[in-house]
Amino acid sequence: MGAYEDVFRASVADREGFWLEAAQALEWETPPTRALDDANPPFYRWFPDGRLNVAHNALDRHVAAGRGDQAALIYDSPVTGTQRTYTYARLTDEVATFAGVLRAEGVGVGDRVVIYMPMVPEAVVAMLACARLGAVHSVVFGGFAANELAVRIEDATPKVVVSASCGIEGKRVIEYKPLLDKAIALSSHKPDSQVILQRPQAEAAMGATDVDWAEAVAKATPADPVPVKSTDPLYVLYTSGTTGKPKGVVRDGGGYATALAWSMPHVYDVGPGQTIFTASDVGWVVGHSYIVYAPLLAGATTVLYEGKPVGTPDAGQFWRVCAEHGVRALFTAPTAFRALKKEDPNGEYATQYDLSGLKYLFLAGERLDPETYRWALDLLDIPVIDHWWQTETGWPIVADPAGIELLPIKPGSPTRPLPGWDIQVLDANGRQVPPDTDGAIVAKLPLPPGAFPTLWNDDERFVSSYMSAFPGYYLTGDGGRIDSDGYVFVMGRTDDVINVAGHRLSTGGMEEVLASHPAVAECAVIGVADQMKGQVPRGFVVLKAGADPDPDELRAELVQMVRDRIGAVASLKDVAVVAALPKTRSGKILRKTMRGIADGLDEPVPSTIENVDVLDDLRSVLRKG
Repeated sequence: MGAYEDVFRASVADREGFWLEAAQALEWETPPTRALDDANPPFYRWFPDGRLNVAHNALDRHVAAGRGDQAALIYDSPVTGTQRTYTYARLTDEVATFAGVLRAEGVGVGDRVVIYMPMVPEAVVAMLACARLGAVHSVVFGGFAANELAVRIEDATPKVVVSASCGIEGKRVIEYKPLLDKAIALSSHKPDSQVILQRPQAEAAMGATDVDWAEAVAKATPADPVPVKSTDPLYVLYTSGTTGKPKGVVRDGGGYATALAWSMPHVYDVGPGQTIFTASDVGWVVGHSYIVYAPLLAGATTVLYEGKPVGTPDAGQFWRVCAEHGVRALFTAPTAFRALKKEDPNGEYATQYDLSGLKYLFLAGERLDPETYRWALDLLDIPVIDHWWQTETGWPIVADPAGIELLPIKPGSPTRPLPGWDIQVLDANGRQVPPDTDGAIVAKLPLPPGAFPTLWNDDERFVSSYMSAFPGYYLTGDGGRIDSDGYVFVMGRTDDVINVAGHRLSTGGMEEVLASHPAVAECAVIGVADQMKGQVPRGFVVLKAGADPDPDELRAELVQMVRDRIGAVASLKDVAVVAALPKTRSGKILRKTMRGIADGLDEPVPSTIENVDVLDDLRSVLRKG
């Protein structure tokens, strides 16, 4: 494959040729003759004259090549004591049949389907069935509360919602159907029908527009793949916005499939017949890309795990899965390893399993702190590869490319940009900064295949949120630096979206909830450094004049409100009552300053502050907390 420098140079010197060659890994109904349509920047489109079906590429073509008996998907669920293996032939048949169910419900090319499901094989089947029909899926993580689901239903306007009767979180059974019913009631858009997978842990009461999954599948006629334009949307995935309104990241089919198919051998060093275990959730971008699409596009075997790193039932489950299923590459978030380290500091569980087949550990979703990196490296004695990417990019931006050349590791850095990514650090005036100087991390346009071409029904927000701060560049929203060797160090978010255990959550959304309490005059939510989760939200409220609630009761009410409106994933457990919030003279709350104080830093007093005494009050509150 050539060394990293050679491959990277090739991607820069002949971008069109590089990606057209990469696209040949796929089977196209109409092969593209052009790589990039750059007529309307920043709205770039990849392989504009190509036509394909992504589900056909993920499934049918492997069966046609004689590999139908190979394992495609292994379902491993310690929370239910269930394991199931789907060959490529079986998974293809199940996807074709469920595509027939959706077609019978009126779903066709371009229609949206919201998928609100736990980590079960049927979630993967539903995603691929949408892709088979040329429909657009939008997966919503099962932990979200009804009003968050309602917002996504309202924005995506799905023809059908696919859900399950329940999910299992640790030892708790969470009924999904009441949440779905409430979400539909809250949404101004009403889907035509809801297909419900009944699980034995909690059966759902069915309504007039509900369709039983098993009954519908029993009478369905399988559907053939429908080729669509490369530039047609494959899915919409919502990510938190700082205003509280989620942003619907659009993913095209041809560019995404090309990038993912390229990434499997080059970044992850996983090929046909080899197994990757991505311990994430299909509701997040990591699950979309590296549980579902990339492994299947590459003809690999993917593990779908329903459980937690610890507690279901112990801290040895990742190692058991790796040993039992012959896993070559494990991909999870640093949070998971911090949980393992907390429960099993000496790594004793790992010694109970044969991990000789495990060649790589990949970590992403938040910054990998050097301490966790060293613990994992000492425990496993294999390459521990930090890599950085985002919902918007769809696949890694910066990574140590295991299938090209393993670069020397610098703890705290995911190494160097991958081919196709021109990463720079700019100052506030848009000038490139010298090496080892902090600034805003940006990517020069056009972004490579696989990155989002726009936001769902919101081109204006796509430009204002990502493309306008530095014309000609994508604003990643992360700050950091690049050293003299070209290594990228990502130090954290530059906006008010926080990263809790790999999940990006809007502090603005949480503030909206806190502000709705009748006793609260104003509030702020910041992300505070946490050894386990990377960041956790911490709330600060100023009470209205005359309001005198019991502080403990108020805290409990506010925490419960956030849980009800946003979901348990928000992890807001600490709300402090303060006399005032630190602000600039123009009235902007100094969240960065608050974060620094909360993290124990010797935070300088900003020159723009209006009420300097408030900082002393804040420090006092934080010390008590």
